[in-house]
Order: sequence, then structure tokens, then C-alpha cells
Amino acid sequence: MKKAKKGSGIILTALFAALISAGCFIHIPLPGGIPIVLQDMMAMLSGLLLGPVYGAAAVLIFLILGCIGLPVFSGAAGINVLIAGPTGGFLFGYLLSAAAGGLFLSLLLPRDKTHGTAKSYALIIAAAFLATIVLFVAGIIGFMAVTHSDLAKTLAAVLIPFIPGNLIKIAVMVLLTKKFRPLITNYLS
Repeated sequence: MKKAKKGSGIILTALFAALISAGCFIHIPLPGGIPIVLQDMMAMLSGLLLGPVYGAAAVLIFLILGCIGLPVFSGAAGINVLIAGPTGGFLFGYLLSAAAGGLFLSLLLPRDKTHGTAKSYALIIAAAFLATIVLFVAGIIGFMAVTHSDLAKTLAAVLIPFIPGNLIKIAVMVLLTKKFRPLITNYLS
């Protein structure tokens, strides 16, 4: 049974890597250089649903695919996007946010605990906000490093315009995590 659960974890990791990659086809370019995408939500959701190891592994697979030139990054491909592009910090932040959100939930809401309580909702909301904050901190640092913008210009370009959309993404992540985390638990060890 343990081999089957490990195999299920690998399959779910690959599935989420594919979902994150497919998110590049849904993007809205903005003048600041950072597009509105669903990839960030899928990356954070991988951590919330799969946990820190499988969730971060899914994001790592996505990043490797983009670095070797597959067109999975929104608007471009190749390792230069990660290293020298204005979205590189966000892409690296996908990995950190999946690990942070997944770790938070795995420590504070074990998979064998009841998922119908108000406490579980509060912990999932907190994990989604934590993952989002980690993502934006990494993205802001990366953007500032590449563009040499000051903090005020960076916040105006890469944070403020995205707050309403990210609040919606957090709500969707909470609902999906609440619904699917107990189901996925049956397939992970």
C-alpha cells in the first residue's frame, strides 16, 4: 500500500506541474511587465493540497521545464526569464510559496484531523495568505533587483494592481483546499 501511495504522490505532482504550466495560456499583460496569471494560484494551491514536498516538487518541475526552454512561463521561456526577467522573483516565489503554505498546513492541520471545523477554515485562510505574502515578497525583491526600481515604484507596479485579483484567488484557493484536501489525503502517504 505504501508504494501505491508514493506512486499517487508522484502522479499528483506531475498533474500539478502540468496545471501550473497550463496556466501560462491564461494571462493578461500589464504595462508594468508583470502579467495577471493563474499560474501563481496553481503553484500555491499545489502546496496547500499536496503538502510542502509534493507541492514544491510540482513547482520545481514547472520551473525546470521553463528553464530548458519549454513555453510554460507567461510570455517567454528559458533560464534568463528566471535569472534576469522582471518576473523571475515571482517564479522563484512560486516554489517558496508552495513550500510555505504546504508546510504551514501540514504542521497545523494534519491530514487526519476533521476538515469541517471553523478552525480548519481559519488555518486554510491563514495558509493561503501566508503563501501569497511569501510569493509577493520574493516577487518584489526580484523585480527591484532586475529593474533597479525603488520600493514605491515597485509596489505601485507589482503589488497594488494585483491586490483585488489575489483576494479572489485566495478565496478560490480556500474553497478548493477545503473541498479537495481531504480527498487527496486518501492518495498521499
